[in-house]
Amino acid sequence: AYDIGLHGVVYQVDKWDPKQFDWDKKLADADYVGPTCQYCHMRGGHHNVQRFGTVYTSMGMSMADRGAPIWKEKRDRWASVCDDCHSPRFAKENLQALDESVKDAGLKYRETFKVAEDLLKDGV
Repeated sequence: AYDIGLHGVVYQVDKWDPKQFDWDKKLADADYVGPTCQYCHMRGGHHNVQRFGTVYTSMGMSMADRGAPIWKEKRDRWASVCDDCHSPRFAKENLQALDESVKDAGLKYRETFKVAEDLLKDGV
């Protein structure tokens, strides 16, 4: 998702330009033209990339309880990263769009898995 999104495209185009991405600087001191994976997922020097993820993997992507307190904490933490450069409204709207994408992806995954399961049962 990152690579095809706006941030990823900016990174792919400019990653070798030292004026845009100075890899000699520590992440905390860097002033990049766009966020790298590390900027968002390893914020504050944390090495647990899931800490700033929107999916709490131990719940399972399609089974996550959107009302669970840990889900709200992770969403709020995630939105706080976006707020570094974007408005709170931007983060909220994008989280909503991601929720819809997760629902759609879960449905497609289950449909695909069912096709594969039926083919296996048919001896294919």
